Amino acid sequence: MHRFALDPLPAGGHAQYWRRDTDRTMELGFVGLGKMGMNMVERMRRDNHRIVAFDIDPDKRREVSTFGAIGVATLEELATNLAPPRAVWVMVPAGDPTESTLKGLAAKLESGDVLIDGGNSNYHDDPRRAAEFKSRGIDYVDVGTSGGIWGLKDGYCLMVGGEREIYERLEPIFKTLAPRDGYAYVGGHGAGHYLKMVHNGIEYGLMQAYGEGFDAMHRSPYGLDLTQIANLWGRGAVVRSWLLELIAGLLANDPTLSRVQGYVADTGEGRWIVQEAVDEGVPMPVTALALFARFRSQVESGAGTFGERLLAALQGEVGGHDVVKRRPE
Repeated sequence: MHRFALDPLPAGGHAQYWRRDTDRTMELGFVGLGKMGMNMVERMRRDNHRIVAFDIDPDKRREVSTFGAIGVATLEELATNLAPPRAVWVMVPAGDPTESTLKGLAAKLESGDVLIDGGNSNYHDDPRRAAEFKSRGIDYVDVGTSGGIWGLKDGYCLMVGGEREIYERLEPIFKTLAPRDGYAYVGGHGAGHYLKMVHNGIEYGLMQAYGEGFDAMHRSPYGLDLTQIANLWGRGAVVRSWLLELIAGLLANDPTLSRVQGYVADTGEGRWIVQEAVDEGVPMPVTALALFARFRSQVESGAGTFGERLLAALQGEVGGHDVVKRRPE
């Protein structure tokens, strides 16, 4: 199959393309220029993919043009400025925003086009969407996307669900977004989002364990240098990890985390995996307790424990989530 690299759009015109025999360069529509979405578009532009991008925020549409993407003001413009067969990646919040965006796009696409949901949707929604869009000749792919705000530099881990043939058609995009060996076809519709749900459940448990361990050390009688310990454990210790590297950086900047309130937000995937465990009778005590610990942090007033402050700050480092700042006393 030939891939197409496209020249910049003439003013007010349709996409004009020239043929280029390469397995690397493609064009892609992209909806949602939040913290992750903007970085994903920039990473794809660095690899010379042609990106037509939409966001409801005009400032973000202007920003995306600074690294060569084409910002458009409506979904209709996005569809018009892509050459068939089109592929459009949606990266907006789960739930109604994703549902309405996908349906709005489907109304403007044609048979042979592809819709890609790279957000954190519930995997139960994917087979339904795939069947609905397939009735119009539009293919659908769900991509569990991990990497947070660090993905621009380090790449994104991509877990792709859907039809293998469509996965192979989109593979040049996956190669650009992921680090080496960091993407894979994992199964039918819903498999990608299912894996992302489980992934985030594991993340809850890991972060909770680090928070509790560092809280214990913070309270110890030894006056421990927690920044030193975080760096030390990153050099050969069994518990070394990227999360530990982020903890070391956080503590180097603010050893007591005095500027952070211990409010730890929870995301849909954490609730979904615990509910899934209940429905399927799968024992997941660590994940469930990590979720409940986040609930506790959300109803308690004050600064929270050191461990809760660490979790809140770490959550901001991983995914760019807003961190509740501690009010001056």
